[in-house]
Amino acid sequence: MSFNSQSGNSKSGSNRIADAGRLTPAKSVRFTFDGEHFTGLEGDTLASALLANGVHLIGRSFKYHRPRGILSAGAEEPNALVGIERDRTRRQPNVRATVQEVYDGLKAVSQNRWPSLGLDIRSINDMLSPLLTAGFYYKTFMWPKAAWKSLYEPNIRAAAGLGEAPDEADPDRYDSRFAHCDVLIVGAGAAGLAAALAAAETGARVILCDEQAEGGGALRYESGAVIEGQPGYEWAQETAARLAAMDNVRVLTRTTAFGYYAQNFVGLVERISDHMARPVSGLPRERLWQVRARRVILATGAIERHMVFADNDRPGIMLAAAARTYLNHYGVAVGRKVGVYTAHDSAYAAAIDLKRAGIDVPVIVDLRDAPSSDLVEEARSLGIEVLAGHAVQKIGGTRRISSMTVAPKNGGSSRSIAVDALINSAGWTPSVHLFSQSRGKVRWDKENERFLPGTYVQDCVSVGACNGTDGLQETIDEALAAGERMARETGIASKAKGTKLAASGGASWTGGMIGAAPGAGADTTVKAFIDFQNDVTAKDIRQAVREGMHSIEHVKRFTTTGMATDQGKTSNLHGLAIAAETLDREIPEVGLTTFRPPYTPVTFGAIVSHARHELFDPTRRTPIHAWHEAHDAIFEDIGQWKRPWYYPRPGEDMHKAVDRECVAVRNAAGIFDASTLGKIEIVGPDAAKFLALLYTNPWAKLGVGRLRYGVMLREDGFIYDDGVVGRLAEDRFHVTTTTGGAPRVMHHMEDYLQTEFPHLDVWITSTTEQWAVIAVQGPKARDIIAPLVEGIDLSTETFPHMSVREGRICGVPTRLFRMSFTGEMGYEINVPADYGQAVWEAIFESGKPHGLTPYGTEAMHILRAEKGYIIVGQDTDGTVTPHDAGLSWAIGKNKPDFVGIRGLMRPDLIAEGRKQLVGLKTKDPKTVLEEGAQIVADPKQAIPMTMIGHVTSSYWSQNCGRSIALALVVNGSKRMGETLYVPMPDGVIEIEVTGAVFIDEKGERLNG
Repeated sequence: MSFNSQSGNSKSGSNRIADAGRLTPAKSVRFTFDGEHFTGLEGDTLASALLANGVHLIGRSFKYHRPRGILSAGAEEPNALVGIERDRTRRQPNVRATVQEVYDGLKAVSQNRWPSLGLDIRSINDMLSPLLTAGFYYKTFMWPKAAWKSLYEPNIRAAAGLGEAPDEADPDRYDSRFAHCDVLIVGAGAAGLAAALAAAETGARVILCDEQAEGGGALRYESGAVIEGQPGYEWAQETAARLAAMDNVRVLTRTTAFGYYAQNFVGLVERISDHMARPVSGLPRERLWQVRARRVILATGAIERHMVFADNDRPGIMLAAAARTYLNHYGVAVGRKVGVYTAHDSAYAAAIDLKRAGIDVPVIVDLRDAPSSDLVEEARSLGIEVLAGHAVQKIGGTRRISSMTVAPKNGGSSRSIAVDALINSAGWTPSVHLFSQSRGKVRWDKENERFLPGTYVQDCVSVGACNGTDGLQETIDEALAAGERMARETGIASKAKGTKLAASGGASWTGGMIGAAPGAGADTTVKAFIDFQNDVTAKDIRQAVREGMHSIEHVKRFTTTGMATDQGKTSNLHGLAIAAETLDREIPEVGLTTFRPPYTPVTFGAIVSHARHELFDPTRRTPIHAWHEAHDAIFEDIGQWKRPWYYPRPGEDMHKAVDRECVAVRNAAGIFDASTLGKIEIVGPDAAKFLALLYTNPWAKLGVGRLRYGVMLREDGFIYDDGVVGRLAEDRFHVTTTTGGAPRVMHHMEDYLQTEFPHLDVWITSTTEQWAVIAVQGPKARDIIAPLVEGIDLSTETFPHMSVREGRICGVPTRLFRMSFTGEMGYEINVPADYGQAVWEAIFESGKPHGLTPYGTEAMHILRAEKGYIIVGQDTDGTVTPHDAGLSWAIGKNKPDFVGIRGLMRPDLIAEGRKQLVGLKTKDPKTVLEEGAQIVADPKQAIPMTMIGHVTSSYWSQNCGRSIALALVVNGSKRMGETLYVPMPDGVIEIEVTGAVFIDEKGERLNG
């Protein structure tokens, strides 16, 4: 068969080798690539199917738009990125052809080219490459300044990116699951399977995941590996099936471990239907697994490095192990005349397999001076010429390699060798990505020039190639021991006697070279690529160092090496070595770039999962929600809660409805759904001591049946939350929190109980969902609820303000709080949630003759502001102390300790010039200030003005007949009566500083 090296692609299917590989010829599928029809086999990846059809030109590079082909056979692929189109709404860009499985009807398109893959206009960038060197964009687009918005940015954005993102809503469904296990094993190669077998036989709960469609790892291409007398691949399939049949094991294929987080929390993404022509109805496309494992075993293998030489990016040039995979697993030859360039024995194994399959391998170019091994001798015995101490100097062909020029690496005459493919190997890089994500510290193995797992931070262990272990038997022994040990460490009483497996064959992972080969980059016209996807060359790395980038992190950002979708899996170590060589430093001195999740790209759909549309955030509704809907309430979202905002009557807008509700509460009574308040039960002999440590207030002398307003601080002395606390018994307290603060306050309490105060005998229980809370506020509140209450004397003498009693209302148990957030006489009626709406309806009916009016959150905000009551998070901003908020009275005068007491003692928190909460009145009573508006002392000062405060709350108050506001102002307590100013775009608003209470300053209305 012959190839046209300029067109690059042939549609002939003759690259499929008879009797090679493991796919069934009878199971054929049809697919298209850029509109052309091809045939593949079930089990093919898109990459293997295209290679079988002689297609090597797959895409164009990001920067120079150079022709690119297939480099690898796995997740490390930087070049062969395609778009997959199921239909008009189902389009996914940047899919690695080496991972995407073909199915009947698959439609794939090339990316980053125009107007076509074969003729890309932007390939002119390759000719302009001397102008587009590393960091050029930092220097070029600085001037003229005005051109950035009008010229540079629009064109850069138009040219940026690889594939085309879909512009319609994703119609697919995604799933999400949480899972726990004793041992999680990442990677189902020989090491992972052996570790899983040993761990499972102890009885431990095991999850084994692998990104491939089946287990086996390197055993998919290793032709000489034998385990327990079987070919390695067959052993792997039988072992995987055996594990899947065990009740305590879950085997997840097509599943990538993309992130390793704190406390052995690992994120997995499972591809469920991307390989199906017609997915089963209702089946999700992908599933996100969030796994908490007691122990983790990393068996992630190693990634083969490419040789760095001139024009090493041409289609038809690929990694040696990839060529073996395509041949031994898929039955596909990567070419008919295949050259080899190497500094490692792996390429010899590939050359031998190709030669035995009938492929012409004319020469192996070995950079090493005197390679010596059984593989080298076997290659020579097969008639393959070995050129030791030689280097590839030049590549012929543009859209497909057609020849290579070879010469002695130390100088000498060159020769040209015709080839239609070139496989290469510079050695192997242990995959320490997940180990690094776990916050483990890698160590430099100087002898073999590689980074290996060093200091462990979490309960995990690395085994096999990712741990630098060489030899198949050694790998399996290490994995078996790790599997059993990790299972035992979880407390599992081992049922196994210790599994033993005999193995032979397999490749060596040590040796090779890092950095550029001789002749790569010395000539400024040579493009020897380090990072294929971002078009970073060896000379780019050297230039970055010359321009002052001496940290590898700076080199990375200046050149963009390792910043593409493959995250430098094949390029990082080469770039690091070249930088170290240029700096004349040891590699560890230069540093190592940070490995961050995700390990490979993860779709937004998998991350978002169910959390979209109405499920974007869980919606919480109070037990009385149906009544609010029936009475035409307009709702607002407060956190996850749906809360009634206001209740408009026919002909009313929001302002008229809110004004009516506010007046009704002051003159008669209002009913308000306060069920969203956080509620926490604090129980135990040390409950009062615990509260005294968490709040600024004293609690020991609070009597049973009494309430107290409490302020909670952070360690730094700033207000964290507030609420009313009721003492129900000597050892029991009912704590309320702000609606938005309930989860964090609960966490705050648990954190301190477990870490700082574990000696206290206390139990904390969230009861927010258990109680419906009905607030009845106003001068007629007592008259409305009195006929419904049983077993509680409501008189002021026996049930004064800030008291709590337990009894019944409407025959239902209640915790009745005499308290107010409006400044009027009021009650907060706590009843079991299931009875919330029934009790509300009964109270509403009882209140009709008295003018009882439902009111929403907007009226609640205005009513509390009229009384100067703060809302944490609105009138505080994380930098406000109790003193600033006028709450000094809430700090126990003789308390020796509480959370935040030392923070309050800091000089800056008691110094002059702090912002303090005050009231504001506009000189024009009809002008309502904007919340967040800045306040100045002199409106005529030069811009930028000195801001001395800001408005925190601002409303129109129908009860006051004017606008009111609260604000934080520098030295506000000393500015009473002073005139200040609020500059706005349409003019300056004059304001007067007042006290924060606008109605009933003496508090007489609280007693009715």
